[in-house]
Amino acid sequence: MPNQYEPVIGLEVHAEMQTRSKMFCSCAVVDNTVAEPNIAVCPVCAGMPGTLPVVNQRAVEYALRVALALGCEVNYTSIFARKNYFYPDLPKGYQISQYETPLAVNGQLTIKTSQGEKIIRVRRVHLEEDTGKLTHIDNGSLVDLNRAGVPLLEIVSEPDMRSVEEAKAYAEALREILRYLEVNSGDMEKGVIRFESNVSVRAAGTEEFNTRVEIKNLNSFRALERASAFEIERQSKVLAAGGTIEQETLGWNDVSEKTYSQRSKEDAHDYRYFPEPDLPLLVIEKDWVEQIRASLPELPRAKFQRFVKEYGLTEYAAGVLVAERAVADYFEAALKAKKVSAKSVANWIVGDLFAVANQAGETAANSQVQPEALAELVELVDGGVINQTTGKDVLIEMYQTGKPAGEIVEAKGLKQVSDVDFISKIVGETLAENPKEAASYKAGKTAVVNFLFGQAMKKAAGKANPTVVKAELERQLGL
Repeated sequence: MPNQYEPVIGLEVHAEMQTRSKMFCSCAVVDNTVAEPNIAVCPVCAGMPGTLPVVNQRAVEYALRVALALGCEVNYTSIFARKNYFYPDLPKGYQISQYETPLAVNGQLTIKTSQGEKIIRVRRVHLEEDTGKLTHIDNGSLVDLNRAGVPLLEIVSEPDMRSVEEAKAYAEALREILRYLEVNSGDMEKGVIRFESNVSVRAAGTEEFNTRVEIKNLNSFRALERASAFEIERQSKVLAAGGTIEQETLGWNDVSEKTYSQRSKEDAHDYRYFPEPDLPLLVIEKDWVEQIRASLPELPRAKFQRFVKEYGLTEYAAGVLVAERAVADYFEAALKAKKVSAKSVANWIVGDLFAVANQAGETAANSQVQPEALAELVELVDGGVINQTTGKDVLIEMYQTGKPAGEIVEAKGLKQVSDVDFISKIVGETLAENPKEAASYKAGKTAVVNFLFGQAMKKAAGKANPTVVKAELERQLGL
């Protein structure tokens, strides 16, 4: 049934705002994966009778940053509402959220897939509070309210995605923006960003939407991909057999790699939304919005396009550098430190610096090697003072000792040798020591020249100029 049915996917993304305090009280936002249970709780976020919420201004600012980055229309007056439902980790028995008049609407996000670029519309961006956390044990469940009341931003897309690849690309692009804006760490292992995939299928070539299901709390790209793909296949089989799809809320089992029913899907009226009586209208000054707009950083897609156009980088290299704002900043800081090739700096970061940093359990941007130090190393290699192989060894020592490249090169006498007489002697000795290989090359086995080159470089302790060595090899082999 590869072409019989077309998937229709929309995503709801919940991202915790990186504020110091909660959405409606002064309790600290703590790392729920390491903090002791219930240490950041007060009467407000515990839902005690008679308590009154107060809006966290920084959370509103962060939400506006995201809304503006997505090109949304800001509602200068928005309304908080009570979303009523019962769950053990929801202390008040309702969640303060936004519904009819959210913070912002009508945005968009451009994604990139194997089929090219595509615009995904964003329906709404609104603020709400997070719930607590349940830990299920043999004889019941334990409730931790540290997370209850943490500022949560919900970003709802239109059902514009037509493949699992597009859904993943959208989720990745959105996470990248949240991290660039420094409003969310993007650490999915800690549950600070969660995806809910709304999936339906329809006959290929038709435009009407069919019944959808919602897969809740997917906390990794892998889970998002597999859960959505499972539902597409399941629903396609049901429809092909003449069945119907039930609207429901599903969970995802990572072990069995199957969805499972949690409850029949509620509609808006089931939540009995009504304006939060304890909070006034959220009125935002236009001047404040424009100040926030002016403070936005260059966003990932714009930075990617600039790196390709301005620096002549490959799309791969630009994509790797832009994936982390700190790495992109590191790259440009290195270029400002010295007049070196942008392509060379990019290659050193993406290749060797990443490798050395990963081995040390660090990131390239937070490594021991500062941007200006890497620029000096690139300058030495590109200027022919040392060769590429020696440069890699120097980088490792720079990382381990913190010493600059020039100092290491001088102390160890690593400068590249380009003297023709010296290299001619080295090549001659190499051919004399490997007569069979030299004969094989002359007999047509040209691949053996790589071996001979390696032996010559080894004899020169890696300090010989590779270009001169290759030229001398070709001369002495009679090419």
